[in-house]
Amino acid sequence: MEKKEQIEILKTVDKNMMDSIGNRKFKLDFFLVFFAILMMFIAIYSFNHFYPYIHEVYHQRLNTFFGRALSYIILTTLVFQIVFLIYIVYLYLKYKPISSVSDEELPTCTIIVPAYNEGKLVYSTLLSIAASNYPKDKLEIWAIDDGSKDNTWYWINKANKELNHNLKIHQQPRNLGKRQALYKGFKEGKGEVFITIDSDSIVESDTVRNLVSPFVADENCGAVAGNVKVLNKKQAIIPKMLNVSFVFSFEFIRAAQSTLGFVLCTPGALSAYRKEAVMNVLDRWINQKFAGEIATIGEDRAMTNMILEQSYNVLFQKNANVLTNTPTQFENLHKMFTRWARSNVRETLMMNRFIFKNFRKNNKAGARFIYFNQWMKILMAIPLTLLMLYFILTYPTFYIISALTGTFVFSSIQMLFFSKQYNFVESLWAYPYSIFYLFGLFWIAPFAILTVKNGGWLTRQ
Repeated sequence: MEKKEQIEILKTVDKNMMDSIGNRKFKLDFFLVFFAILMMFIAIYSFNHFYPYIHEVYHQRLNTFFGRALSYIILTTLVFQIVFLIYIVYLYLKYKPISSVSDEELPTCTIIVPAYNEGKLVYSTLLSIAASNYPKDKLEIWAIDDGSKDNTWYWINKANKELNHNLKIHQQPRNLGKRQALYKGFKEGKGEVFITIDSDSIVESDTVRNLVSPFVADENCGAVAGNVKVLNKKQAIIPKMLNVSFVFSFEFIRAAQSTLGFVLCTPGALSAYRKEAVMNVLDRWINQKFAGEIATIGEDRAMTNMILEQSYNVLFQKNANVLTNTPTQFENLHKMFTRWARSNVRETLMMNRFIFKNFRKNNKAGARFIYFNQWMKILMAIPLTLLMLYFILTYPTFYIISALTGTFVFSSIQMLFFSKQYNFVESLWAYPYSIFYLFGLFWIAPFAILTVKNGGWLTRQ
């Protein structure tokens, strides 16, 4: 057989293979869209089926001055959220992660790993960082034991020994908190970029270089949020559900925010900061107070706010992945969510200092729109919870139908997004997670508002 004929045969085979792959992808996409529409149709049909009952409730309780006012408020909130979702979709479609730059362009980095009672987990974290595809002469790794009561210090030393004592290690005299541990790294670190990584997390080989490349591509980049994924998703039901939630939160919400350069929170699990931006606010950050008390939680959100206030862009890198352990028990889960919610309330209040000023050249309107959405969720949390409890006690059927309809619609959005990115079967966990949150975690937001002054870590012993 002549070489020309062989080439033609290979071209035909390749074309057939690509056609086959394309057909399978089309069928899968069609099925995903069909399934999402079906689930939303079932929810809407259920709502419509019970509409006479809902209509009866309206005339009995809501067809009054206060009832109509309440209906208008709820309708306004719903319309606002729909408009906001459309805007976020628009921003998401414009998002693209920044590609890795060359070794020569990469900045020097100080990676800070604070650890408290993490045991062997910190050992795995440090080894994964050391294995990064990053010039070794540009990498400084700090491991800081924050006064652990277990064998964390042993595992830090073991990792250091295996890495030829190339780590910088420090043991706090007592447990001073994560913020103080990071402060030690910020003060001592020599890198042009600071990177923080949680001690129960694993980074991929190209994570670090992808994470810091935006600082080279964008001279106004002050911070970068990494893409946090669930490491222990096969361990229990809660991590399986959180896996879908995390993907939506990072790869959709933060990706959209990144288009504006206005990512609200760089996560503790994986974040990078321009050294200059950190040093400008370091004293204010370490001494931050809220309601007269020293702030001990939400150090990542606080640092993000202070960097945004300096007119820097805060971006998200989808291609900078970190795998982290999540709670497997309900108790630890709701404590983690409570801590996050308190931090969100506090830092949304703190944004009042600069959000209405000329704090940046571009995208101020978009940034303020995101800010207003944060405020709406805070302002409506307690009233909606009280309203929910009222309907549960008086019209339980009305509440369950309405809540499940909204839940299934939102879950279908999450499911469709996750399945397009990853796996259809795993995406179905969006439905039980939304129901679980609706009935088991609905109280988090109002509770966090009422106890926002409390600063306990909650998940640490």
